[in-house]
Amino acid sequence: MYHYTDFDRQFIRQRATQYRDQLQRNQRGELSDDEFRPLRLQNGWYVQRHAPMLRVAVPYGELASRQLRVLAQIARQFDQPSALVFAVARAKQAELGTQHLPVGHGHFSTRQNVQFNWIPLDKSADVMELLASVDLHGIQTSGNCIRNITSDALAGIAPDEDIDPRPYSEIMRQWSTLHPEFAFLPRKFKIAITGAQEDRAAIAWHDVGLQLRRNSLGHIGFRVLVGGGMGRTPVIASTLREFLPWNQILNYLEAVVRVYNRFGRRDNLYKARIKILVKAEGQRFMDEVEAEYLQIISHDGAAHTIPQAELDRVAASFVPPALAAQTLAATNIAASNFTDKEHAEYQRWLQQNVRAHKNPDLRAVTLSFKRLGFAPGDATAEQLDAAADLAERFSAAEVRVTHEQNLLLPWVAAADLPAVWQAARALGLARANIGLLTDMIACPGGDFCALANARSIPIAQAITERFADLDELFDLGAIDLHISGCMNSCGHHHTGHIGILGVDKDGREWYQVSLGGSDGSTLSGGATPGKVIGPAFAASEVADVVEALLDSYRQLRQHGETFTASVRRLGLEPFKLAANAARHETRHAGQVLHVHLSQTNEMTD
Repeated sequence: MYHYTDFDRQFIRQRATQYRDQLQRNQRGELSDDEFRPLRLQNGWYVQRHAPMLRVAVPYGELASRQLRVLAQIARQFDQPSALVFAVARAKQAELGTQHLPVGHGHFSTRQNVQFNWIPLDKSADVMELLASVDLHGIQTSGNCIRNITSDALAGIAPDEDIDPRPYSEIMRQWSTLHPEFAFLPRKFKIAITGAQEDRAAIAWHDVGLQLRRNSLGHIGFRVLVGGGMGRTPVIASTLREFLPWNQILNYLEAVVRVYNRFGRRDNLYKARIKILVKAEGQRFMDEVEAEYLQIISHDGAAHTIPQAELDRVAASFVPPALAAQTLAATNIAASNFTDKEHAEYQRWLQQNVRAHKNPDLRAVTLSFKRLGFAPGDATAEQLDAAADLAERFSAAEVRVTHEQNLLLPWVAAADLPAVWQAARALGLARANIGLLTDMIACPGGDFCALANARSIPIAQAITERFADLDELFDLGAIDLHISGCMNSCGHHHTGHIGILGVDKDGREWYQVSLGGSDGSTLSGGATPGKVIGPAFAASEVADVVEALLDSYRQLRQHGETFTASVRRLGLEPFKLAANAARHETRHAGQVLHVHLSQTNEMTD
């Protein structure tokens, strides 16, 4: 992991002190709420449907156990609304028929950040200082700036990776943080980077996507993609450079963002992202970027050309950790001591939750935060502390936040796997569903977000409850199900093999269903937006529709064929028919139940 310098620590602590002064001036009436709003947003503080929401930056997803413990402390001590605020929120949610308003939780986001939903604003400066004590902050997790740079959760450890992207991610983080030219872009700007053959960072869906590669001479460089994005207009990024020398990446990014800053639309919020500019201008945009890049390297002194010494300095923080003491835990627990039932569970966990590693003696283990009774990605304070314990015992005191809203232990000795499974199982974090249907992505939706048209969490819970049988999940195989509560696409519904989008129709919650999306996996056909299968479904119909889609897949699939392969081969029509039949059956059953209840009431009267 990257080790903060004295300058880094002084910077974020001064930022926390500055924020406390701004908050106090707002509380004294010296700064109006309108004046204070951009200042709090610059530090990751939103005001959502019921209470403030804090977004903590976790660059490229890496967290030390000491940082995880502070996040647990924040959840336990500060993620607690006043009794009045919580009572009002409960009353509003009861009207909608849901009770999902947990407090004392952290939430893992698809951008590898951590969020809290209930911290009172008058405690926000205390939280900022606590975060700064362990090299964390919320800077640039909001606003029209370059946001948290994301990467592959298996960065530095994946067997199919040629070049570790983390040192380059860190250099880009330092370049982009408080960049004076890019503090007020037309819209938010997101960068993702990978160094592997398999795209696990969804680079084609980002404003800028970067893939590290080697040319025919063995030199390292970047494939540069620009203009991807979701939202109302899903767009796959265009390739601007097949190979850019690694030391020029900041100069080239400077050119891309400069052109976007100059020509991006500011008159229409929905057309302000760079994807719209790239789509509208095409070759002209590419020509402008190349001209700006040539200007930078020829006339501006190429100020951001990365020296080899700087790459070496940063890369020194990302060497594999010393792990000699880890295997001691293995002497206490062996898989041969498990009961038959435990052994079967353990084997499934090995298959789904454990990944191969560059080091043949190590494994990467995913802790599943997808379970009944919890929103996808939610973690209690106790679970955050327990995950820190697991990291210290088994993973060199490091975890990774994944794009799929789980936690990954990147440095687990193969000999320790039985002990890790047993410990994770005791915490409820060893469900063998990684990569399966219930390992779904979901945004907070209407339960928390003021922008949402519909709730996501109750839909996720209904599907999780419907498909609780692991035998059934294993039979269905790899299926990505993604849920967004509105067109902003924070739940990445466009990229789901099954995507669910909440929409508002006459003040009621409805859900569009799409099929065939992919975030970039070669197994799913590369980056692809899903296609909507018809009119929206009522909330009460969604779980039935998903079940009907999967029943149709089981009936029509060829031997060994995945869900997405079946959709590509068969087209949407058989799945549309199944979904519409499920809609009809659900509505008919509802009408019969309504008649039955009416007759019962009449007899009672």
